[in-house]
Amino acid sequence: MARTKKEVVKETPKKETEMDKIRKLDDATILGNIEDLKKELFNLRFQAAVGKLENTDRISKAKKSIARMKTVLTERANAAK
Repeated sequence: MARTKKEVVKETPKKETEMDKIRKLDDATILGNIEDLKKELFNLRFQAAVGKLENTDRISKAKKSIARMKTVLTERANAAK
C-alpha cells in the first residue's frame, strides 16, 4: 500500500539542532561557553586585522553561536516572569 507524503514525513526522525543542544545546557554552562566564545572572537578579530586569519567564516560562526546562547538565556528569563 502506498504511503502519503505526510506519513513519510511523520516517520522521519527529527535531527537535533544546535538550539536543542544549547537548551539542554544549564545557565552556568551557557555563560561559560559565551565567555569562551568571546575570547575566541577577540583572537579571531585580531588575527583578521593582522592578516593571519585563513578561515574568515569562523568569525561569523562564533558570533552566531554567542547570539544563539544569549537567545536561550533570554527565553528562560522571559519564561520565568
